[in-house]
Amino acid sequence: MAHRITHSQRTLARVAIAALVIGSGVVSARQPAKPADSVLATDERGYLEKQQLPDSLQLVPPPPQDGSAALANDEAIAKSMLALRGTPRWDLAARDAVLSFPDAASHFSCALGVQIDQASTPHLLRLLERSMRDASSSTSAAKTRYQRPRPFMRNAQPMCTPADDAALRKNGSYPSGHTAIGWTWGLILSEIAPPRRNALLARGRAFGDSRLVCNVHWQSDVQQGRMMGAATVAALHDNPGFQKDLVAARREIAKAKPAAPDACASETAALQLVLPGVM
Repeated sequence: MAHRITHSQRTLARVAIAALVIGSGVVSARQPAKPADSVLATDERGYLEKQQLPDSLQLVPPPPQDGSAALANDEAIAKSMLALRGTPRWDLAARDAVLSFPDAASHFSCALGVQIDQASTPHLLRLLERSMRDASSSTSAAKTRYQRPRPFMRNAQPMCTPADDAALRKNGSYPSGHTAIGWTWGLILSEIAPPRRNALLARGRAFGDSRLVCNVHWQSDVQQGRMMGAATVAALHDNPGFQKDLVAARREIAKAKPAAPDACASETAALQLVLPGVM
């Protein structure tokens, strides 16, 4: 009986962990089951305490106001993105929207030239998951303060992830949490694999641009999201836990065999498209 109770308690704990989600723009609630030997951040925490996070209210200006040239530019770019609906770039934007782990880690596999997964790169997987939480949280204060409506709420056009409609309407657009995450990952991975730096930073930029294509963020959201991503990485460098995982991930990549995932050709082709007017 005691054994059955203990087993039940462990099962309930695992279920509770899997049900947790991040609040700042991370919209996928389904967390795949983690293997028993996983080094993923199963406590659902980042590296930084709340008081250690960059303050988005100090680091980014208020969003563009009605009637401003900046808002007119945002609206013009959002309008130009609508022509990409149904294209390979639109499909990539939909894939980039997924932030549930371990699947989300594979977004940078092609740029890194190594398959990022639990079997091949467990410490890198942990590093990306925990830093994602910090980058997402770094945008929360400004999102809450400004509650900026998203493009699809203004132009009444579809987004690339329609299942997220209700959640995104409740989550401020400015600055972009997805962009902060993508830029954080690009910066971290470029440190881990310097020979792949250009490809990784380009992928980090494209990850944010996907939010424009998806019709869920304005260009100014994306620009300031990159600011928060850079600020997050700066804060992480003072964290011993991050430094430890960074070293471990670097060792993994140094030993890993290059592997081009099957989807790399289509991803590369989609990323060749120059987005009109995007800075």
